[in-house]
Amino acid sequence: MTVYTTPSCPWCNATKAYLRQHNIPFREVDVSKNPSAAAELVRRSGQRGVPQTDIDGTIVVGFDKAKLNRLLGITEQ
Repeated sequence: MTVYTTPSCPWCNATKAYLRQHNIPFREVDVSKNPSAAAELVRRSGQRGVPQTDIDGTIVVGFDKAKLNRLLGITEQ
């Protein structure tokens, strides 16, 4: 799983914290330092906003907790 971020993005930090809270490993790509990754985001999702999380080819745009939970099998108490 890959999380595409920028350093100044609060929702990126929320996404990463949420994944860490649930012990879910991920790879982070800073699109502000990686223009080819930024271009790939636009190609795949049609959007350049972050965070974007790639879970087995499914793109989650923004910090969409419900969608992350569904795709990752997270059940909250």
